[in-house]
Amino acid sequence: MLKFLKSFTLAETLIVMGIIGVVAALTLPNLNISTGDKEKVAKLQKIYSNLQDAFGRAEAVYGPYDEWFINDGNDTDKKTKRTFERISEFMKYSKVCTIEDNCSFEFDSAHKDTGGTPIKYGLILADGSTIGFYADRILIDIDGFSKGPNSSCKDYFQIHYEDDSKNLTHDTDLIKYDKMSDIYNRHYSASCTAWVIVNGNMDYLKVGNDGKCPDGKIVLNWTTNTTCK
Repeated sequence: MLKFLKSFTLAETLIVMGIIGVVAALTLPNLNISTGDKEKVAKLQKIYSNLQDAFGRAEAVYGPYDEWFINDGNDTDKKTKRTFERISEFMKYSKVCTIEDNCSFEFDSAHKDTGGTPIKYGLILADGSTIGFYADRILIDIDGFSKGPNSSCKDYFQIHYEDDSKNLTHDTDLIKYDKMSDIYNRHYSASCTAWVIVNGNMDYLKVGNDGKCPDGKIVLNWTTNTTCK
């Protein structure tokens, strides 16, 4: 007596494969974005940690930051050069990047923070990130200035020096009070830097100018809703 095994027909198999394909098409882009954001967060946090360490070592050798420029007056270029030399002395990098090398930051109009002005003193790190120095702040392009999108809060960030604390900070105190709008519309990169360093995500990229996450319920803020999850 013959026994017949139950099995799927070709049509049923194709339907199942089609459903799997649709689900994959809907979920994989979000997965890729999430993975990419996590990599950017980890890279920025690492750069920040290394800069903090270098800044602390520089102060240990040369004294408090706000005393580095006592004899420089208002000469911004001297202040920038001195800051660059003292911090870079304690950092690992693959190349010094100056305006003479034609490899310094030459941001387009998307980098409104710099006005498109080339940075005279910078470093290219081993992972391809580029750091530009000013006397009062550090500019970071986490995937290198030669790659896009060169956009604030996406791959371009700022870290400011804070004179009163004599330390390198990320404007946390300032944006906790009145800079959430800058995070929502990704306008001021220093605010976004603080968000990434403190909260460990780039969920501000998921919200509109009202700060609402895709679910329409969560509104990002510094106290209770620091992620869209």
